[in-house]
Amino acid sequence: MFARVQALLAALWGGFLLCVAFAAAPSAFAVLDRAQAGLLVGRLFSIEAQVSLAAALILMLLERRLARDAVEAGAPSHVFSAELLLSALALFCTIAGYYGLQPLMADSRAGAGVASFAALHGASLAFFAVKGLGVLALAWRLSLRRSS
Repeated sequence: MFARVQALLAALWGGFLLCVAFAAAPSAFAVLDRAQAGLLVGRLFSIEAQVSLAAALILMLLERRLARDAVEAGAPSHVFSAELLLSALALFCTIAGYYGLQPLMADSRAGAGVASFAALHGASLAFFAVKGLGVLALAWRLSLRRSS
């Protein structure tokens, strides 16, 4: 049962990230003026970061539970599975990309930043892309695990 929940959660999380990146954010900039679109997309990424924190932590806990169950069943112990590392990568990208860079981006917009807004935005985009790829890889690996 935990494996099913884990695979479903990873797939839903991956779909959510794709929806934010390829539908919601571009649509906001297509129909709203730049300032309003920026506020809307900022709110979307705030919600996305909270969802990502929760999803990563839940997936990591589920992975540890499944590993413990496997050890109790006599399987060899694997402390750091690929699934655990992909969840940790997504968690790191969320913390660094949103919670680390967003305050710096706000300072940059106010003219008091250590780097330009464009550079910080690019770094934030890179963290989001790595997170998205990691979550999609995680969902793929978990779907393979489920089918075998």
